[in-house]
Amino acid sequence: MLRRIGRWLSAVLALSAAAAWIAVNFAADDPAIWHTDPAGIALRATPNEFLAAAPGTTAAVPHALVSIEPGPPEALLARFDAIVRAQPRVRVLAGSVAEGMITYVQRSRLMGFPDYITVKAVPWETGMPEGGAALIVWSRSRYGQSDLGVNRARVEAWLAELETR
Repeated sequence: MLRRIGRWLSAVLALSAAAAWIAVNFAADDPAIWHTDPAGIALRATPNEFLAAAPGTTAAVPHALVSIEPGPPEALLARFDAIVRAQPRVRVLAGSVAEGMITYVQRSRLMGFPDYITVKAVPWETGMPEGGAALIVWSRSRYGQSDLGVNRARVEAWLAELETR
């Protein structure tokens, strides 16, 4: 009797996990929702997002500051775009280097949970005679109340790679 109940519970759990995987992996990624200008955002009260920006480039206070580089914003965004596209399980949801803003989707390895990363290149003229550029990078999870630091680690790793190139 207990064995039979155990089998039924195992089957229910397996079916529930499969249904959750299908729901997560086949849910539509709506650019109208996720391709949002990070310069004007208000951060949510959940710890499952991370914002990195130069001072004064966003309405929200960033969690981390990015470096400012000489050159046009498009060149900086193109360099960053090359780094992001080389990452596993990443695809472009909307935008382009020419538009000055791109939103990517990166899915987790096991369950395929989507994280949305919007990157915008902005001009930065203070202190640079030929002009400069900075990035606003906003990474956030679609599901859950905590990302266990994944968004922060991702943004910091990508920005560190940009610094070394």
